[in-house]
Amino acid sequence: MSSQIATFATIFFSMILVNNYVLVQFLGICPFLGVSKKLDSSAGMGAAVIVVMVIATAVTFPLQIFLLDAYNLGYLQTIIFILVIAVLVQLIEITLKKYVPALYQSLGVYLPLITTNCCVLGVTILAVQDYSAVVAEFGFGLAYAEALVCAAGAGVGFLVAMLLFCGVRSRVEAANPPESFKGLPITLVSAAITSMSFMGFGGLVENIINAIF
Repeated sequence: MSSQIATFATIFFSMILVNNYVLVQFLGICPFLGVSKKLDSSAGMGAAVIVVMVIATAVTFPLQIFLLDAYNLGYLQTIIFILVIAVLVQLIEITLKKYVPALYQSLGVYLPLITTNCCVLGVTILAVQDYSAVVAEFGFGLAYAEALVCAAGAGVGFLVAMLLFCGVRSRVEAANPPESFKGLPITLVSAAITSMSFMGFGGLVENIINAIF
């Protein structure tokens, strides 16, 4: 039992720190650069992405195993996954527009763009690639649980990256950079340095989890 908890914890925190989809694998850069100017919009986008990632993985993983793989329809994977993500984003957009209109306005065009966010699509596809082999060896239940933990960790990692970079951008803008660096140039330089800092987490998470469990 403890070994399984350790596995889940390793997957979860590795997706946040070691394999962060934004700062390490460079997926979802568009909303990362576009929405991270304000704390409330960064937190809102991060929360929305977490919900979409987890629910999308919860739907697409069994679809892949029991439909696409079972009937040799793997060539439809990208289309079906995008359709699932699009439906989820529409539901979230309707909910925010009705109950949290301020957040809906602050997210603007970036909310519907979650549909084509390569980070969300990447999580669903990579979850299938990484954990479909676990189905044959340990059964669907364990593979499904690990895929959901992976998606949750990836979503939290996206949120952490958004909040962290929001703070970095506010400090950089307050420092009054040179005129030639203002705007996008200093933003890209700051993003690169932030990304490099996450290289220091390699191997750290697994060692800490092993020490605890």
